[in-house]
Amino acid sequence: MSDQSNAIAAYWDAAATTFDQEPDHGLRAAPTRAAWSRLLDAWLPPAPADVLDVGCGTGSLSLLLAESGHRLTGVDLAPQMVEHARRKLASAGLPADFLVGDGSEPPTGDRSFDVVLARHLVWTLPDPTAALRAWVDRLRPGGRLVLVEGRWRESAAAATPYVPGADRLPWNGGVTATTLAAAVRPLLPHVRIEPLTTDPTLWGGPVPDERYALIAHR
Repeated sequence: MSDQSNAIAAYWDAAATTFDQEPDHGLRAAPTRAAWSRLLDAWLPPAPADVLDVGCGTGSLSLLLAESGHRLTGVDLAPQMVEHARRKLASAGLPADFLVGDGSEPPTGDRSFDVVLARHLVWTLPDPTAALRAWVDRLRPGGRLVLVEGRWRESAAAATPYVPGADRLPWNGGVTATTLAAAVRPLLPHVRIEPLTTDPTLWGGPVPDERYALIAHR
């Protein structure tokens, strides 16, 4: 891995133990879990589908999808995030395959998937456009790309700043729906945007930022 990738992995490894304390990360509150489950059911094809969860973190969305009967493969650059995800699914008695690797180029060999899902990942990537191409390449005919993203305010008072050089990331601080749709359409022309800002249940409270889902079909 590059020095930047090592720094990013180390950052998220350090965050793994407290990551699920955020309402929209751990999905511990029943209303928040139910809200995300409803959205995933609406965005994905009927189960069982083969789903690649890139930047899976601690596996909260993977767990919801496995509970719905989908076949899950999760990828994350941070080994500690992957370990939390494996334990979460194992504790629920649900199968899933979790891999440590770069979400920009998931280490899934020649496997293809019905759905590639990423939530709040693209802003962390040194080359998000290349990642989008890699994800689309892994879609089967008729497959879906589901990206939950946003453009949010960076807190100047953050106790733990993001990795050195983050200001040079193309989409540092998030990406607007207009910009992301423009990047996806040359790869998958059938794109729709679903705004998510106004549903506080998803986030554990009101949010002031632009948040949305992009769903694109092959």
